[in-house]
Amino acid sequence: MSQGKILITGSTGMVGSWLTRQALESGYSVRAMVRPSSNRDAFAGLDVELVEADLADPASLPAAVEGVDYVVNTAAHVGDWGPAEKFRAINVVALEAMLIAARKQGQLKRWVQISSLGVYAAKHHYGTDETVAPDLSGLDGYTQTKAEAEVLLNQAIQQHNFPATIIRPGFIYGPGDRHVVPRIIERLSAGQMKLIGDGKKVLNNTYAGNLVDGILLALEKDEAVGETFNIRDERLVTREEFVGAIADYMGLPMPNKVPEWIARSAVGFIEGFAKLRGAQTAPLLTNARIKFLTLNLDFSIAKAKQKLGYAPKTDFTEGMQAALDWASSQNLIPSKPSAGN
Repeated sequence: MSQGKILITGSTGMVGSWLTRQALESGYSVRAMVRPSSNRDAFAGLDVELVEADLADPASLPAAVEGVDYVVNTAAHVGDWGPAEKFRAINVVALEAMLIAARKQGQLKRWVQISSLGVYAAKHHYGTDETVAPDLSGLDGYTQTKAEAEVLLNQAIQQHNFPATIIRPGFIYGPGDRHVVPRIIERLSAGQMKLIGDGKKVLNNTYAGNLVDGILLALEKDEAVGETFNIRDERLVTREEFVGAIADYMGLPMPNKVPEWIARSAVGFIEGFAKLRGAQTAPLLTNARIKFLTLNLDFSIAKAKQKLGYAPKTDFTEGMQAALDWASSQNLIPSKPSAGN
C-alpha cells in the first residue's frame, strides 16, 4: 500500500536523488521535480514521475505541487559568494510561491524544508540547540536567505496551521557529491589548500544517508509538525581528520597551517578587492571559508533523537570512504593511487 505521493525538489542532487530511492523503498510514490535542462540519469530504472518546473520560474511551480501528499524541498541556490538577491530569488521568493500553491491544494500532509545549520550565528558553538534563534543578518547570501526561508515557513505554520517541519543539516557529504570533495582534492593537488588555525575545532559533518533517515522520520512522525530539528552525524570530526581522510585516500600530503590571525587580517581586503573587480567566483579566502575551517560547529541533536527517534547510523570514516569511492567511480577525482606507487 502506497504511503502517498511525495514531491521532491532538487531531486537530481546528492540529497534529493538519495531520498528518491529511499522514499520508493519506504512505499511512497515519488514525483521528482526537474528543470527542463536537468540530467535524468539518476532516475534510470526507477518508477518515478517526473515533473518539469524551475524555482527560477515561479509560474511553473503550482503544477508541481498539485495532487501531492508530501513535499520535501531540498532545492536551493547554494554557495558562499554573490549578492543576497540572487540567493533570495530561489531560496525565499520561489519558496513562497510553492507554499501558496500547496496551501491552495488543501491536501498536503507534510512539508519538510531542508534548511541549514548555517542559519546560526557565525561563532563557536558547543552544543547549541534549536532554542537559539537563527541569525537573520547572515554571513553570506546563502545563510541569510536560508534563515529568511525559515521565517517564511514559521509564519505559515503559525498563521495557517501549515504542516511543516524544518530540518537543519550541517556540512553534507557522501556519494553523489559532485562539487565539494572534488574541489578540495583539486586544491590539495595544486597546493592551494591550507588549514587555518590549529585544525582541532570540530565540523558539523552530516552524512547524506543519515540526513535522509532524518527526513523520512520527519515525514512519518506526527511529533515533527511545526518543529525545527538540527541533524548531523553522531560523531563530529576535526578539520584535521576531515581533510586528512581525503588527503590519505588520494596519497597527498596534509596541507600546511596558516595562523588564524593572519587569515582574519587578510580576508577583508581579499573579499573587498574581489567585489570591487566584480568577481563572479569566490576568492580563495572568504569569511565563509574561515567559518568552515576555524569555528567549532557543535550543534545538539538531542531534540531529533527524542522527538523523531533519530539515530545516525553511519560514522564519518565509513561515510567519507563511500563518498570518495563514488567520486572515483564517476571519474570526478583522479584514480586512487595503487599500493606501492
